[in-house]
Amino acid sequence: MTEREHPTVLITGSSSGFGREAVALFRTRGWNVVATSRTPDTGPQADDLLVAALDVHDTDSIDTALSRAVERFGRLDCVVNNAGQGLLSVFESTPMTAVRQMFETNLFGMMEVTRRALPHLSARGGGRVVNVASGTGIVPEPFMSVYAATKFAVEGFSEALRYELAPRGITVKLVEPGLVRGTNFMDTTTAASLAVPVPPAYRDHVNQAIARYMEPSSFDLATPATVAEAIVTAATDTTSQLRYVIGEDIEATARMRRETSEKQYNDWALATYGGEQR
Repeated sequence: MTEREHPTVLITGSSSGFGREAVALFRTRGWNVVATSRTPDTGPQADDLLVAALDVHDTDSIDTALSRAVERFGRLDCVVNNAGQGLLSVFESTPMTAVRQMFETNLFGMMEVTRRALPHLSARGGGRVVNVASGTGIVPEPFMSVYAATKFAVEGFSEALRYELAPRGITVKLVEPGLVRGTNFMDTTTAASLAVPVPPAYRDHVNQAIARYMEPSSFDLATPATVAEAIVTAATDTTSQLRYVIGEDIEATARMRRETSEKQYNDWALATYGGEQR
């Protein structure tokens, strides 16, 4: 079987974390991989690997990466929208420029990559779009309001799009990781968060929230490797499953959200995160 007979996947945000792990795993499963990022490492290439520049804010770079993928491998079967950024901040003091930037990356950029990939997927008679969302898009937490808003939007967009694209043979999937520690995403989230001032009235609550993220977890948390496994599963699963929840922490909170009454969920959320009005 030649490279042009193998399925081909394009992955955004592939320079670290989930993306980098997914690149390696797809290759071991016999896929051609187009590994994209804003500033790719143009080191040694391979017959089954194309490293390409793609900035989700730049439509020309999106089109170029897609064209290079099809030119190199003759086909495009799957797009993994993994590129994203995080932010933990007090909404009241978060500049709207930062809010808009978050939406441009996590939502509008993902939409643009998807929109421009659809003709290439349709040319194959169908394919897959795998959107990496977040457990925060299921159960939001304090000081994650902006990030949660983008991921709730990804959830709604993806679920609606699946019905729209089904008649064209294109399947949409959602991967929803819980907390994952020790990744570049966490480092960049921390850096972005430190740039937003914390008003004195919020300081104690913010410190409590940060401590909760840092303390040892009683759950078996997701890792880049387990998230990558879920991404590959979503790209190959022929069932009608839409969501792939990864990590015991988000599995537990998702059950509270989806399998209990509104009152039970509300009582649990207030007890867990606070928020009772004074």
